[in-house]
Amino acid sequence: MSAPVPLPPLREVIKKHGLSANKALGQNFLFDMQLLDRIAAVPGDLEGQKVFEVGPGPGGLTRALLQAGARVTAVERDDRCLPALAELGEYFPDRLTVIDDDALKIDLASLFDAPFHILSNLPYNVGSALLIKWLSERDWPPQWQSLTLMFQREVADRIVAREGTEAYGRLSILAQWRCDARMAMTVHRSAFTPPPKVMSAIVHLVPKAQPEGVDPKVLADLTQAAFGQRRKMLRQSLKGMAGALDALESLGIDSSRRPETVSVDEFVAIARLLSPAP
Repeated sequence: MSAPVPLPPLREVIKKHGLSANKALGQNFLFDMQLLDRIAAVPGDLEGQKVFEVGPGPGGLTRALLQAGARVTAVERDDRCLPALAELGEYFPDRLTVIDDDALKIDLASLFDAPFHILSNLPYNVGSALLIKWLSERDWPPQWQSLTLMFQREVADRIVAREGTEAYGRLSILAQWRCDARMAMTVHRSAFTPPPKVMSAIVHLVPKAQPEGVDPKVLADLTQAAFGQRRKMLRQSLKGMAGALDALESLGIDSSRRPETVSVDEFVAIARLLSPAP
């Protein structure tokens, strides 16, 4: 790990630049550097690694990543935070690039020409959309090597949930069919300024081999149809999807089951039968 760089306290940076969390942008700031260092350590040694961060705000997690030796590319929509991030970059020459843009519009392939990690305290209002975007890449395995992301605890629970549980749903399947997903740590609401109304958690995802013969869009459409009406039996929720009921019969999956009882592997098998031949 790189030698620690003496930095001004984060609270002083916030005060100097007159920053406050913007609720409309889903911002909640973390000041506890020990906690931030623990988050940065989740994917392993980052010395010399490239990292993509969304919504760095005043740069709390960014500091931890840079101190861990990473080369960080961060995208920040809040212009108020850009001067603070620019100052942080001066402490780590040529290792911090800040982009003023919307992360949902960014093509990561245009930013990186080598493998990288994604670490972020995601803004609550776009967290799930960003995760689905990164999980839905057609080329697999992706260029990113891991995702270490903070979500509301409720969303984190859905990502790692198993079938038969209340939290299990579309997000569980889209995360787990291509990735190993685990809950890395929980974060109490009191750790944030201002404290959100909900607890948070860090989820860590690592890509694994994609099951053969499955079109990601077909699986996405299948899970959307199934969990769009999760209290209904599969025969009802999937009747509008061409070939779906025939696929259930072919696989011996009882169409009277509800979607939360169907495993990731079973959804993948259904999607495989519905996917066009390569």
